[in-house]
This record gives sequence, C-alpha cells and structure tokens, in this order.
Amino acid sequence: MKKDFTQVYQFKISLLNIKPLIWRRIQVPENYTFWDLHVAIQNAMGWVGYHLHQFTLLDPLTKDRIFVADPDEEFTSDLMVIPERNTPVIKWFSAGRKSATYEYDFGDGWEHKITFEKILPREKGLKYPRCIAGARACPPEDCGGPWNYQDICAGKSETTLADYNDFDPEHFDVTEIEFDDPAKYSDLAW
Repeated sequence: MKKDFTQVYQFKISLLNIKPLIWRRIQVPENYTFWDLHVAIQNAMGWVGYHLHQFTLLDPLTKDRIFVADPDEEFTSDLMVIPERNTPVIKWFSAGRKSATYEYDFGDGWEHKITFEKILPREKGLKYPRCIAGARACPPEDCGGPWNYQDICAGKSETTLADYNDFDPEHFDVTEIEFDDPAKYSDLAW
C-alpha cells in the first residue's frame, strides 16, 4: 500500500435506499486516488467488485455533475469522465466539498453516499486503510438492487436468504474486514 503520508481522510460510506441503514466508517491515506478509494469501498462494504462503478461529485461553482471513473474507450458519451486512477481524493475532498456518490453495479443500481468527515494525523502502528465502524451486512452481489434486496429480507421474494447460504443481513464485524492493495488490481477494469 502507499506509504508516504502523514494524514488520513475519514469517510462515512452509506448504502442508499436500504432501511435500516448499511454503512461503514473508513480511514484512508491522504495520497489515495479515486481508484484506491474504490478498492477500499469494495473491501469495506463487502462487494466482490466485478461490476462497473463511478463516482459523481458536484462542482461547487457551476453545480455541474463531475464523473470520476475508469474511462472506457469502447463507450462513448458526451459526459466528461475524469480518470480515477490518477485523480487524488485530496483534490476533491478539500476546499469545501463534503460528499459524493459512489455507484456500483449499474444494473442493480447500488448507490452509496460518501461523506467526508475529517482529516486526522496518521497514527503510528496502525495499518491504513482501515474500517473503524459500521452496521449491517452488505447485500449479496446480483440480488437485484435495493428494492429486491429489501423484498428478500422481508420474505416477499421467490428468492430467500437461504438461497444466499443463510446470509444474515444484521451481521457486521469490523475485525473481519481486510483491505487489498489497490496496485494488485492495476490491470483490471472493475
């Protein structure tokens, strides 16, 4: 993982359109890029990571939406996409920007609110990134998005929790979260 940093950025990641709330509080090195943050969110939430994703930020001056993602040369659009692999998080979560949206799996439409909480000094002896708090299990991959997931949990779907190896939606243990080195995925497009 990246080593040259003296500060860490603390974020709260909340999965939208799910009640009760599923969330994580993570701390990442100040030198993280959006790609690195993507990998940290995947790890902290419990996603597998084989779907497309993007960050959406609001320009404080123009109020235009800014997209940060891994640009796809095969997909053309009029939207401007800032490359996530070389765009530092520190550039966007300073100067008054406090939140962004992280969308994962465009088919299921999992939207996460990223709230920038504070900057802290790096603590010696701690490994970063790290998850310091959270609640509830991340939904299983490909379960149909927030509305179908809530139907599964409420017993209103043909699919049941037993179909997901007795998945427990209330389970969360911060000590079970392990973070991957983002460089490990440098050749992947997820």
